[in-house]
Amino acid sequence: MTLTVGKRVGEISYVIPRLRQGEELVSTTMSVCPYCYRVLPAVLVEREGKIYIRRACPEHGEIEEIYYGDATTYKRIAKWEEDGRGTRHVYTQLRGPCPFNCGLCPMHKQHSALVNIVLTNRCNLSCWYCFFFAEASGFVYEPSIDQIREMVRAIKKQGVTVAVQLTGGEPTLREDLVDIVKMLRSEGVRHIQLNTNGIKFAEVYWEEPAKAVEYARELRAAGVNTVYLSFDGVSPVTNWKNHWEVPYIFEVFRKAGMTSVVLVPTVINNVNTHELGAMIRFAAKHMDIVRSVNFQPVSITGLMKRHEREKYRVTIGDIVKLIEEQTDGEVPREAWFPINVSAVFSRFIEGFSGEFKFEMSNHPACGVGTYVYVERRGDATRLVPITEFVDVEGLVEYLEDKWRDLVEGSSRLLTGMRLLYTIRKFIHQEKAPEGFDLYKLLFNIIVKRSYEALGELHYKLLFLGQMHFMDLYNYDIQRVQRCNIHYAVPDGRLIPFCAFNIFEDIYREKIHKENSISLLEYSKKYGLPEGIVTRKYIRDRRKLESTEIYKKTYEGILELVKR
Repeated sequence: MTLTVGKRVGEISYVIPRLRQGEELVSTTMSVCPYCYRVLPAVLVEREGKIYIRRACPEHGEIEEIYYGDATTYKRIAKWEEDGRGTRHVYTQLRGPCPFNCGLCPMHKQHSALVNIVLTNRCNLSCWYCFFFAEASGFVYEPSIDQIREMVRAIKKQGVTVAVQLTGGEPTLREDLVDIVKMLRSEGVRHIQLNTNGIKFAEVYWEEPAKAVEYARELRAAGVNTVYLSFDGVSPVTNWKNHWEVPYIFEVFRKAGMTSVVLVPTVINNVNTHELGAMIRFAAKHMDIVRSVNFQPVSITGLMKRHEREKYRVTIGDIVKLIEEQTDGEVPREAWFPINVSAVFSRFIEGFSGEFKFEMSNHPACGVGTYVYVERRGDATRLVPITEFVDVEGLVEYLEDKWRDLVEGSSRLLTGMRLLYTIRKFIHQEKAPEGFDLYKLLFNIIVKRSYEALGELHYKLLFLGQMHFMDLYNYDIQRVQRCNIHYAVPDGRLIPFCAFNIFEDIYREKIHKENSISLLEYSKKYGLPEGIVTRKYIRDRRKLESTEIYKKTYEGILELVKR
């Protein structure tokens, strides 16, 4: 394998780090040295109520990082581990150790669940914590529609439902975005997410409201199912990215019928961790269009000194505890389950129907989620987690047991009848919110296999999720082998998120540069000032704060923010 300058890509060390006094060994895995990329054995240890990952590099010594901020939560979710059933299509032959052979290779344990397609590396903002943008890279990457079509056709080789996220940079900078979405639909893409800061919708709204609504309506009609909206907090201090624009973005979406918005906060310790509960209350206030809040603990890309990492580092375990505190216990830490629990539901439905079903078998440390019912009492709301009226753990274990019966040849009819009779035992209807019949929804999802019923569930409940993408300091190769969020690239490969963005000199930057043009070429091609590829957004705060739309959007929310 070709080595990156100064790196030891592909080299493997076999030195296992020793345990220290007062530590408990939790598990072993493989990791990498953040400085030279050697593949190293690693241990996960519990110490003082937290989980750490440690490895020893023969050149750079012992390297340790916080892995999970709450050992109790980690041990509870770790028992739900699923291995996955492979990629269903091998894109890259095995020529080196994981994670330096991505594409997907035979070692990968999971098919694609969501595939990111980067439409541009240009952006109208310059966020200090962003992993990449054109000006920093020195080139512009913007694949053509034909290239994007070939990427989609590569995804389809797996024979699974294709879900795509259009991302960047800022994808709304593409003038042909509507045409791209139409092409994806024509290629059979079932679910399309638009990952955006939303600035364009607000900017156009202030120029011509009807034009902004029509643009959003065109995107929805073309096939955008969900808008994945950057949202780092409810206050101007935490969310300088689009705090002032969100009210107008929401106004546009309401008028355009864009009713599936996921708020996506990048969570950074000591920056916005005090606003987690307020973000959930904000989502609950706007549930007519907001379906979910997906918290993403910051991935510390690049190299950073230990004391700086400790300042900004936050993990899923930390966020679970903070949300419990900031919702006054309404969303307790026990309400969260790892995303891979959903694989049990998928496999049961597969066994019941006799047809392969899409599943998510992520490593349990990658992400967690829960559903909450928003109960309105006048101006107040109460968050009711699904675990308050459903024995989730018992239901999952029961479905896993019935799936095994089906695999061993049990009658589908008899299994279905037993299911309908037994499933009520796990739903405590007397504790459920008034008028909410979960049994009926589950009946339609499991027995009728209704996509519409699944959608109804999402519209009646607010989904809270967390996805912690790795970085060089907390890297766990077992996790990347189970990754199901992949990037499509022009050469036909699919590369796991936590390889593509973490080893950017091997994957993201290298691939994008090979398929790019220079800033100067781009500016000449599109008649822009020399070397300028994007008009950066400049806001008028006073104007944006002056309207009733702005005031009503945050009414009752900003008061919740506590330092």
